[in-house]
Amino acid sequence: MNLPSSSSAMHRRQFLRGTGVALALPMLDALLPSVKGVTAVASRTSMVCICTSLGLHAPFLFPSETGADYQLTPYLDILKEFRQDFTLFSGLSHPDQTGANGHTSEMTWLTSARFPGLSGFKNTVSVDQLAAETIGRETRWPSLVLGTGTPSLSYTRGGVMIPAESRPSRVFARLFLDGTPAEVKQQVHKLREGQSILDAVQDEARSFAQRVGAADREKLDEYLSSVRELEKKLVTSEAWAEKPKPKIDKKPPTDITDGSDLIGRMRLLFDLIPLALQTDSTRLVTVLLQGANSVPPVPGVTLDHHNLSHHGRDPAKIKQLRLIEEAQLRVVSDLLGKLKIKNERGTTLLDNTMVLFGSNLGNANSHDTRNLPILLAGGGFRHGRHVAFDAAKNTRLCNLFASMLLRLGLEIDTFGSGTGTLTGLDAA
Repeated sequence: MNLPSSSSAMHRRQFLRGTGVALALPMLDALLPSVKGVTAVASRTSMVCICTSLGLHAPFLFPSETGADYQLTPYLDILKEFRQDFTLFSGLSHPDQTGANGHTSEMTWLTSARFPGLSGFKNTVSVDQLAAETIGRETRWPSLVLGTGTPSLSYTRGGVMIPAESRPSRVFARLFLDGTPAEVKQQVHKLREGQSILDAVQDEARSFAQRVGAADREKLDEYLSSVRELEKKLVTSEAWAEKPKPKIDKKPPTDITDGSDLIGRMRLLFDLIPLALQTDSTRLVTVLLQGANSVPPVPGVTLDHHNLSHHGRDPAKIKQLRLIEEAQLRVVSDLLGKLKIKNERGTTLLDNTMVLFGSNLGNANSHDTRNLPILLAGGGFRHGRHVAFDAAKNTRLCNLFASMLLRLGLEIDTFGSGTGTLTGLDAA
């Protein structure tokens, strides 16, 4: 490609080229038309983050007592077997979560980016993907992004959402089923082609950076950093492609096609989490659970989940909402039970796995994003308490994320909108 001189106009669509390949550039100011004369090491600790996007009814979850001697609430009673294995937090939230609508805060639950979905909004990296940059190369899959639909909790450093995998059969195949020798060879060939494209454009990219302004150089540097990160991932992927996947004594799951069956689909996805962690196929998992505008097949429920979350304090609706949320918590309880089974060394997966369960909404009825329901289990922390922060002046949820990232071995001081690590959360 012949680079334009500083005095010539640049085409709106520009490429870096080398050895017969081309890589499209991001939209730089220098590529926009001129208008009116103005140019426009971790240990093997794992982390599982689960968000139920329609909230949890607070009166059934939070006890009035704090500390270790709290009285079990209806929801916590479902988890009583694991009372010493989790901490319940109240008074946590992200600041400035008023967004394009009442549910856009699900986009920022793991990022804390402000004003989600409004004009000019750009998301930031999610806590799992930040961790994946450091520990993701140690496993076949840097992270496992799951959900009951395509939307996910996981965002790249560039603020791009990683689509969730909602079909358990595909997740199972990705984790445990090997391709034929020909398929493996083809995959390696494709990976090597990707590496050659990245290698080919590096020199021209550096030359191009000298021809644009300071703002564009900053954008280009960020873009090329992403390219370099992708290159590292391609190299790692090639190494894993030629290694056989772990073998397990379990049949592939049968997908549930009924989109309204939140609990059934949730259970199938959760069944895969212990298998993925036990085989060290990944150490980072996110799951976004989205309630549908249809009636879930839960006995006693006749209205859709979304409608019930906006109960307007109607006792009949709250009663049905409780049935759905209790069913969800029973699936969470089953997950904790599977993670707590001891291995031959006398430890458990739960000892080495942080399980974060909660919601982006503190009160789904009013789309309130304060006082979020947040439960953290396992991971080697001292648990068994209800830790309550100021309900009027919430503590930053990102402080909890920073503590979790430290537990994963990342050397950080803060994350997102946080101010440090979380007080009241100590190692066991």
